[in-house]
Amino acid sequence: MAQLYYRYSTMNAGKTIDLIKVAYNYEERGKKVMVFTSALDNRFIEGKVVSRAGLSRDAIAVSEETNILQMFLEEDAKGKVDCVLVDECQFLKKHHVQELVEIVDSCDVPVLAYGLKNDFRNELFEGSKYMLIYADKIEEIKTICWCGRKATMVGKIENGKLVKTGPQIEIGGNEKYVSLCRKHYNDGRLGE
Repeated sequence: MAQLYYRYSTMNAGKTIDLIKVAYNYEERGKKVMVFTSALDNRFIEGKVVSRAGLSRDAIAVSEETNILQMFLEEDAKGKVDCVLVDECQFLKKHHVQELVEIVDSCDVPVLAYGLKNDFRNELFEGSKYMLIYADKIEEIKTICWCGRKATMVGKIENGKLVKTGPQIEIGGNEKYVSLCRKHYNDGRLGE
């Protein structure tokens, strides 16, 4: 029985590397995978998942209007799709998550979705909220704060200081965001 997996973490935990590894493992065994990523994440090339370590692979860019279920059914009709992988799932809309659920429940195909859980304001993203509601398995991918403790928060940096207000979605990498433990997120310390 297929399941919907939600694998979440803060920044720099290796979510994209894990997705690329899973895709490789399926394909190495002759299985067909579909990889999706958010069209909002424009740091690299649209239609690619790219890890900070430099690994990348092609993906289907998902916008608000994208019907993931329809795209899956069309591709599956050409040849059985064995697994669906989603990067940056925090940017999905409710209907996208429900389409992933339909792929799992009606087509019996596993879906593994990777993303952040909370934003720099410590609020859930829409995609994260619905992944927490619908996922069969929820798994944390761990990373650490500068102090060595487990990082659970995403901090946003502006002018060398931690900020906790502003628009929820501002695409950026290490120049804009940092993973912090709860203590250092709350007290605003970005390093020793």
